[in-house]
Amino acid sequence: MKRVSKEAWLARLAFVLAAGAVVVLLVFAGIHSVGLIGFTAAGICVTVACAYWFLARRGVVRWTAFTFAVLAPVAVAAIFATRHVLWVAIAVIAMLLAASVVAKAAMGPRGADSAIEREAERPKHAFLIMNPRSGGGKVGQFGLKQKAESLGAEVAMLDGPGYVDVAAIAERAVSDGADLLGVAGGDGTQALVAGIAAAHDLPFLCISAGTRNHFAMDLGLDRDDPAASLDALRDGVERRIDLGLIGDRTFVNNASFGVYAEIVQSPAYRDDKRGTTLQMLPDLLRGGGDQHKLSAYVGEAKIEAPQALLVSNNAYEFADIAGLGRRDRLDAAALGVIAIKVDNAAQAIGLVRAGRGAGLISSSSSTVTVDSPQPEIPVGIDGETVLMPTPVRCSIQPGALRVVVPKDRPGVPVARPPLSLPKLAHLAALGH
Repeated sequence: MKRVSKEAWLARLAFVLAAGAVVVLLVFAGIHSVGLIGFTAAGICVTVACAYWFLARRGVVRWTAFTFAVLAPVAVAAIFATRHVLWVAIAVIAMLLAASVVAKAAMGPRGADSAIEREAERPKHAFLIMNPRSGGGKVGQFGLKQKAESLGAEVAMLDGPGYVDVAAIAERAVSDGADLLGVAGGDGTQALVAGIAAAHDLPFLCISAGTRNHFAMDLGLDRDDPAASLDALRDGVERRIDLGLIGDRTFVNNASFGVYAEIVQSPAYRDDKRGTTLQMLPDLLRGGGDQHKLSAYVGEAKIEAPQALLVSNNAYEFADIAGLGRRDRLDAAALGVIAIKVDNAAQAIGLVRAGRGAGLISSSSSTVTVDSPQPEIPVGIDGETVLMPTPVRCSIQPGALRVVVPKDRPGVPVARPPLSLPKLAHLAALGH
């Protein structure tokens, strides 16, 4: 007799929980259940549609939409309360949420990271660049300079209030005999020095001292303890990862075009991210002229007029349409591409519902070309916005960077594949 897998039992439990939610609704809500389901569905649609209008319009329309977006779920709850079945709604929602969690767990791991690691040689002349202002002063808070020097590394501090040519500093270090380059700073600085390390085939050390440290997260480093990254200097492993290239500039995370790049370019963005985004989104989502019209070629396929486009060094988790989550791998030799086209409330609803629908295009390729009627367009490269001449060409450099990380590190959690109802049903029925 074939043994039933753990994933199969989880799939069956997911169906039991979902069926239980339906039974609770029918038994305790009785003849009101069909009407209550209809009211709930209508409330969800009104909330999502009004949220879109809030983002895409100004003035009275915006704040009227905001009011209805807030009142719709309140109205649904009130209807349940007047029927004395509010507890039923709460129980049903809890059971459905539990079913969703169990169903995702039943999908099993996507597969272990196949990256090849080898023991790293201890550097004789490690050269590290540190930005004392990055991440709110993490370099000083964690004593990174002192620890690095105690491990035999040379440290260059970016102390100047004005412009500092980080690339020139790194190139000079290579000329002076550096056999490892590293950075304690933001992802933009990480990318700049990583490109130089790759060009000279030198190992690169990422020190998680930036604000968000997306690159460090995908390398499996401890973002809460930047000093732990320095352990790679004495007990590290080396692996080869890909680098993205946009024009002649390297990126380790992503390059963004359209709405996101326009917002980041605003001088007010750094001081008031939320307010600036809400202020600019209406014009950007509705077009705003040729300066916002893009076209993209992903390999041979063309994406016409996306409002936002994200090109990443390897693909992000599919549900992450903003590029703020994790990447399963950094060595798949392909650019990840996410394009967003939202023209109406229906497409907005599709995006909110698990990041799917006509408004979202997800793809991958070794090359991406972005064009516009304008001679230059703003591009957000690892969080820093620059103006680039069109067409803008992006490519992947497979295995270009020799990155060194500590042996003892948190690592990257194993991702699970997206939820698939056919696969879930197959597991539940066949047991494997």
